[in-house]
Amino acid sequence: MKSLFKCAVALACALAAIAAPAQQYPAKPVRWIVPFPPGGGTDVISRAIAQKLTEAWGQQVIADNRPGSGGTIGLAAATKSPADGYTVVLGQLANVAIAPALYTRLPYDPVKELQPVTLVLSAPLILVAHPSLPAKNTRELLALARAKPDAITFGSPGNGTTGHLAAEVIKSTTGVKMTHVPYKGASPAITGLLGGEIAIYVSSIPPALPFMKAGRLKALGVTSAKRTATLPDVPTIAESGLPGYEVTNWYGVMVPAGVPKDILARLHTEIVRILQLPDVRQRFAGEGGDVAPNTPEQFAAFIRSEIAKWGKAVKDSGARVD
Repeated sequence: MKSLFKCAVALACALAAIAAPAQQYPAKPVRWIVPFPPGGGTDVISRAIAQKLTEAWGQQVIADNRPGSGGTIGLAAATKSPADGYTVVLGQLANVAIAPALYTRLPYDPVKELQPVTLVLSAPLILVAHPSLPAKNTRELLALARAKPDAITFGSPGNGTTGHLAAEVIKSTTGVKMTHVPYKGASPAITGLLGGEIAIYVSSIPPALPFMKAGRLKALGVTSAKRTATLPDVPTIAESGLPGYEVTNWYGVMVPAGVPKDILARLHTEIVRILQLPDVRQRFAGEGGDVAPNTPEQFAAFIRSEIAKWGKAVKDSGARVD
């Protein structure tokens, strides 16, 4: 009888030990790695969620900006952190799905070394043109490009960036020839477009919007499958000349691989709750996108499909970063 009692006590203690991590989590501050500089979309999204988590948990969730190399430095830092739930990172299209094909020496494997928590936001890009370009939509742009191969110039923030590859997909799908002009960042590229140095540019919506409203740039099409509520009168590229075309810049929460399932579940539940809050949804709408939470399993499958899709785009473009 005593032996049976001892076994029961031991089992109860073991079960309590298993349950303890999630019940006690977080017992100390959580580091939220932001792989890009302060002020950008990744930073805005990260800090908004981190603030809400701090309020909900009564424990600090601290944004830690680790920019550089297209967001790969921050993601690499996350993979080298303990898998205890106290390091979180906001990954995105560029450093999760494009980087594996783009970088010859990528210091991490996003599939093996990171655990997806949830997709956060999906944001379309927009194809904008200098007002002097005699095209009002994508269909007319393609007609011009076919009539004058290589005459139309398209800018990008740099080789292998999302804007570069989004334009390369247009080229490879249609067979048109346009000339790529890489800049050192998004701001110089938009400045070049405003000055007429280039004819077109695939941009995120927020930085291009003021110039569109002022008549200094014109929109040819959005890159999402459906029109965006931010610009409901602008057609999609798919509906105006390139059926099936879809490119969205997305952001998602990830943690180092191996985080205990109960802690992962708590993170997922809390972040999904935060994403449903009206003030958060309104704030993220300012980034030109839609809140799009899903399960860790769905996010993992999405990442695998995106890596395959963008691996082909990188290969077709010939872009490489050593």
